[in-house]
Amino acid sequence: MHRLSTALGLPQHRFASIHVVGTNGKSSVTRMIAALLEAHGIRTGACVSPHPLRWSERVLIGGAEVGEAEFGAAVERTAAAAAVVDRGLEEGEAVTQFEVATAAAFVAFAAARAEVAVVEAGLGGRLDATNTIPSRVTVLTSIGLDHTEWLGESESEIATEKLAVLRDHTTLVRGRVSPEVASLAEQAVAQRGAELVVAPEDPGEGVELRAPGRFQRRNFALACAAAEVFLGELDESRVRDIAATLSVPGRLERVAEDPPTFLDVAHNPDGAAALAEGLSELAGDRPVVACLSVLAEKDAKAMIAALAPAITHLIATKLPARRRGFRAGDLVAAAGEVGIEAEGVEDFGTAIARAQSRARALGGILLVTGSHYVLAPARAALGLCEDCGDGHRD
Repeated sequence: MHRLSTALGLPQHRFASIHVVGTNGKSSVTRMIAALLEAHGIRTGACVSPHPLRWSERVLIGGAEVGEAEFGAAVERTAAAAAVVDRGLEEGEAVTQFEVATAAAFVAFAAARAEVAVVEAGLGGRLDATNTIPSRVTVLTSIGLDHTEWLGESESEIATEKLAVLRDHTTLVRGRVSPEVASLAEQAVAQRGAELVVAPEDPGEGVELRAPGRFQRRNFALACAAAEVFLGELDESRVRDIAATLSVPGRLERVAEDPPTFLDVAHNPDGAAALAEGLSELAGDRPVVACLSVLAEKDAKAMIAALAPAITHLIATKLPARRRGFRAGDLVAAAGEVGIEAEGVEDFGTAIARAQSRARALGGILLVTGSHYVLAPARAALGLCEDCGDGHRD
């Protein structure tokens, strides 16, 4: 990645940067920080992952998806540089797809004359392709047990990988973490000669969020703390305006009304627990029918157990083709072990239709969740129209 960005003329040095790392909440916090900076008059880019439909959805400029022509030009230039770098690598090594995507985002930000980019880490931090930015602020959203095959078997091992992105004499802004991780953050700050800011868990009275769920109030409070570190101070009226208008795709996102239908990308036990907390607030006394698909490497049983307090009935299904996910029957068995009523429908589209029908009959709400990769097929199965106002297309 260093060779690739050097071949491109170090585009990430043409704008300031904020690095967002953590297990859950990264995309929400990244979008929120970017929106807050834009509201204060700073031309801002944001890099998020993964994407529901198009690679260009990972690159936001001024809060909107980068233009097709601009993204194409950035990818073309980056691919040409990657071909040159590949020729100088050892046999069997090559620039990866994610490295090209990340570098192309930096090229696009530089071309758009972004003043700052808020960059979400992909996997971990220390060895992540995004760890080539000279970040002024690092944000640690949370730490949980996810991607343990790559990052370590304990929270402390995972936190160490993520905290390794902190730069000397900069600022670390952290959200809610365990005492052990908090101690590691303090050690990392001391070693780097950096400053530590502990974000509050709520943005305060008078701040009403469009994005539902208590977990989003925590995320917004963290985003405000990071934006304030970068800017020096925040305009309270602009903060309230962003809170009231910003929606986050795929995070308790309401996409239909009959029955009320929500999409959420919770894909690990901690994410599922935060989702369950938010669902309880939204649903009240109404039953919740969940349609669930989970990638094969995830802890599906723990995810279902975390969701259990907030859902009435579970319809398990398999992720569409090309994604290695649990079979519906395996998820039903896992649900049975934690005492949840469940049925299996192997075909994803049929499962959505079954869940809709069940939620409608019960007078309840429908939730589709379990992975980032449910978003696009769920929108298609629900018949959401092209250019439906949230930046997505069938």
